Amino acid sequence: MTAADLLARDFAIVTNLIRAHAAEQGGKTALADDAGTVSYAELDGRMDRIAAALQRDGVRPGQAIAILAYASNEYAALFLGIVRAGAVAAPISPSATPAAIAAMVADCGAPITFADRANAAALGEQTLPGRTVVIEDDLDGWLAPEGDAPSPVTIAPADPFNIIYSSGTTGTPKGIVQSHQMRWQHVGRNAAGGFATAVTMLATPLYSNTTLVSFLPTLAWGGTAVIMAKFEARRYLELAERHRATHTMLVPVQYQRIMAQPDFGRFDLSSFRLKTCTSAPFSAALKADVVKRWPGLLVEYYGMTEGGGTCILNCSERPDKLHTVGQPAPGHDIRLIDDDGREVAQGETGEVVGRSPAMMNGYFGRAEATRDAEWYSPQGERFIRHGDVGRFDPDGFLILMDRKKDLIISGGFNIYPVDLEAVLREHPAVADCTVVGAPSEQWGETPVGFYVPREDASDGAADILAWTNARLGKTQRLSALHPIDELPRSAIGKVLKRELRDSLTKVAA
Repeated sequence: MTAADLLARDFAIVTNLIRAHAAEQGGKTALADDAGTVSYAELDGRMDRIAAALQRDGVRPGQAIAILAYASNEYAALFLGIVRAGAVAAPISPSATPAAIAAMVADCGAPITFADRANAAALGEQTLPGRTVVIEDDLDGWLAPEGDAPSPVTIAPADPFNIIYSSGTTGTPKGIVQSHQMRWQHVGRNAAGGFATAVTMLATPLYSNTTLVSFLPTLAWGGTAVIMAKFEARRYLELAERHRATHTMLVPVQYQRIMAQPDFGRFDLSSFRLKTCTSAPFSAALKADVVKRWPGLLVEYYGMTEGGGTCILNCSERPDKLHTVGQPAPGHDIRLIDDDGREVAQGETGEVVGRSPAMMNGYFGRAEATRDAEWYSPQGERFIRHGDVGRFDPDGFLILMDRKKDLIISGGFNIYPVDLEAVLREHPAVADCTVVGAPSEQWGETPVGFYVPREDASDGAADILAWTNARLGKTQRLSALHPIDELPRSAIGKVLKRELRDSLTKVAA
C-alpha cells in the first residue's frame, strides 16, 4: 500500500508509513544529526533489525522497552523499531536522578533499556532492572543480521504506542500511556502543515511529547527531521540556515534565547514556513517579536501530554489575541469548571478540562491517579483535567490565568503568579523571572519573586521590588524579590517552581 493510500485512511500505523516512504523515496533523507544523515531506506532497514532482535529476545507486543539517551539518529531508529515490533517505547529523561531513572524503568517493566554511553556512566552504582544495551558499545552486536525482518504484528488503534513519563514538576513522575490512535490523530492534525516537504528542526528531547508531536508527523508525511542532541541558540540558527529548515517546534525559553542573539538578523531563515510553540507560558511581547523578525507563520498550541483538548493560536494572523492561547481546535471540546465540578458561566474563571480524539489511555499502573485526572460531563463524556485556570474572552479565545497548583491564596485573596510575572518582566533590568507562593504566618501564603538580572543592569533587587509593587494591586504585592543566576527549568523549558518553593522553606527553617 502506498503512503498516499495509508494517509487517506481513518487509521494507519506510523511505522508502516515509514516503510511506504522507504519503498517510494528510499534515497530521501529521513534523519540528520551531527553524525550524519539516514535515508528512508536505511531507517526502514534499521527499524527492521531492531524489531527482529526484540522479538528474538522474547519481547512481546505491548511490553515496554526503555531508552535512556540524548537525541540522535540512532535514538530515533530505536524508538521506531520498538514500535514496529509491537512493543511500547518508554523514553526516560536523563535529567532525572539515577534512583528516579531506575524507578521509572521498573515502573514500566522494561526488560531492556537502551542507554548511550554518557548516560550509562552517569548512573554510577545504580543498576537498572533487566538488561542494559549501551548504544555505542553493544548495539551493533545485539542487532539482528542485515536483511532480517520482524514477524508481522497486529496493532489496534487503542494499543499503546509509547509511555511518556511526566516531568515530575508536581511530584513523582507518572507514566502517560499514549495509544496508536492518539499518535495517528497528531499525524492527521498536520494534514495542512506541509510536512511532506518539511525539514523540521528538533531542538527539544525525544523523550518529550513536545518533540514527538512534530517528529512523528514529519516522518509519517515523508519529511526530514534534523535532530539536535542539545539546544544552543546560535548552533540552532546555524543548522537552520544550513539545512534550509521549513518547520520547527520550540518552547518559549528557546524562542527567547534565539531572539536575544545579537546577530539574529544575519541568519537566512527565509525557508521557514511554520514555527510552533507549546509546553510553557509564551508572553505576548515575545510572540510579537518572533512574528516581526522571523519569517513564516507562528502558531501556538496549548495542550498537555495527557491529551484532553488543544487550543490553537495563529499568532501571525491574530496579533490582537497574543495574550491568549487561542481557540479550541476543530473537534476539541474545552470547558471550565469550578471546585465542585460544575461548569462556570461565560467569562468566569475556572479549571480547564478538555476532550478530543487524542487523549491518553491513562497513567500506567495507576488507576486512582487516572481517575483523579478525569472529569465527566453530565452526559457522561470523559474529559482530562489540564491543571490550569483560565477564562474565555467574548470571542472564544482562552486566556490562561495560571497553573491551579501555583495559585497563591494570600489573606483569602486569589493571586495568579502570571499576572505578577508580567509586570516584573517589564522592568528593563529583568531578563527572566517567576513568582511562587511562600508560607506566611500572617497571610497563609505570600508571593515571592525570583529574577535573572540583565548583564548591563544597574538597578538592584530592592529597586526592582519597589518599582514592581508600585504597579501591582495592594493584595498582589511581592513580599520579597531574589536575584538568581538562572531559573531552574525542565528539559522542555518549564520553570521548576517547586524547587524555588523548597529553597524558601529551607531558608525559613
